[in-house]
Amino acid sequence: MDKNINRSVCFFDSGIGGLSLLYECVRRLPCVDFTYFADNYRVPYGALTKAELINIADEKFSEISKLEPVAAVLACNTLTAQCIDYLRLKYSFEIIGIQPAIKPAAALGGKCVVLATPSTAGSESLKSLVEKYGSENTEVIACPDLAYYIENNINELNSDGVKRLLPDLKADSVVLGCTHYVFAEEIIKDFYNCPVFDGIEGTAAHLCEKIGIFDHRCERIQKISFSGGDTVKNRLIFNKLLMQSGVNSQK
Repeated sequence: MDKNINRSVCFFDSGIGGLSLLYECVRRLPCVDFTYFADNYRVPYGALTKAELINIADEKFSEISKLEPVAAVLACNTLTAQCIDYLRLKYSFEIIGIQPAIKPAAALGGKCVVLATPSTAGSESLKSLVEKYGSENTEVIACPDLAYYIENNINELNSDGVKRLLPDLKADSVVLGCTHYVFAEEIIKDFYNCPVFDGIEGTAAHLCEKIGIFDHRCERIQKISFSGGDTVKNRLIFNKLLMQSGVNSQK
């Protein structure tokens, strides 16, 4: 492989939600270039129909395909649940989605609560996951306004504001069925006083498995680009994630 060329992976999420997943993939794959596609001005996707979501995803993937990526990641549970089968049939590159981490959560026993957007909560994809990995004590609950609140208050995320939008119930484990919710993970954990699971690490590991982890070191720095939506906001939030982890944010 040419040492001046990094493999390219594209991400797509409605807004800031997928940035935590992007960070984890950047951390694991320092020799891969990433382009993050977003659509912040139309958040939340969870209120849209399947047909509307497919139209949006197809529009973005026509742009993504021009970059000839080795893989693309749907960093959005709603898009994964409603669009991934359609996209895999149409596009030849590897397409990886994120799904709620129901299996490890349900394995703890007791009541497992899956929080998701309305579109994800009502999807056949999530229903199949619950049937396969959940238990009779697994309950899926839609949170219609939570992703929108997090997207629009990310710089001053208010604990009371998040908790006001959470269902008031007892849980022995909680699964975050939307990548936006990951930004409020500590608040949610405090509210329910139980373990909270997301699909970040599992999806990042899946990407590494699919494209391979290469030990070459490119002679140029890794490129991380942002396209669509509020690119300034998305880059700032991503750089904050890098700084919080102690990683150089000048990428």
